Amino acid sequence: MRLAQLLFSQGFGTRRECEGLILAGFVAIAGRVIDDPDAEIDPHGLVYTVEGREWPYHERVYLLLHKPAGYECSQKPSAWPSIYTLLPPPLRRRDVQAVGRLDQDTTGLLILTDDGALIHRLTSPKKHVPKVYEVTTAEPVTPKQIDALLAGVTLRDDPKPVRAAACEAAGERALHLTLTEGKYHQVKRMVAAVGNQVERLHRSRFGALELPANMGPGQWRWLQGPQDILGATPG
Repeated sequence: MRLAQLLFSQGFGTRRECEGLILAGFVAIAGRVIDDPDAEIDPHGLVYTVEGREWPYHERVYLLLHKPAGYECSQKPSAWPSIYTLLPPPLRRRDVQAVGRLDQDTTGLLILTDDGALIHRLTSPKKHVPKVYEVTTAEPVTPKQIDALLAGVTLRDDPKPVRAAACEAAGERALHLTLTEGKYHQVKRMVAAVGNQVERLHRSRFGALELPANMGPGQWRWLQGPQDILGATPG
């Protein structure tokens, strides 16, 4: 692949801008500056630097983001900053999308990708991909409320009952709640339907992927691919 085309594919600007970066001596491979936009480069396993920052080559983008509170999962946010501002410009230019939005006050694991097939696979209610939420409630959690969440509750303007795939108390006012589908404000609406209220909400797991304990709010990292999320058998 031509070096200029490689940079273009990785989100470093227009083709002309990518050629300009190369001609200006801002691109290096294995410590050696490459100033020829037409240089043929094998992208497989490639790590290169642009303006001193190291980048791995990825044909597709698969990212894990620890979403902080106070950010919207939208390219055009209405009142709060966008989660996409937490990413460097080359990744923002690659048209990544959040897989299932989290509310601005909800924290935790968020997957971003430009792989449309994977987005469909992860968000389709027919695929039953589990998502685990850590819920802090306003009032003490009762066994009756847990039983109701497991049996299924009816949400306003949604006649079909929805139920938790798993639910257990994690403290006097805390729940571990697992869902396999995604509806608008689903966790908050389900908890409200059983007579309680969500005070804090954090997603800790999506499919086979768990949010690392050493990953702080606002931090992101590369994933190897769908197998990190779906496990050994993506299906």
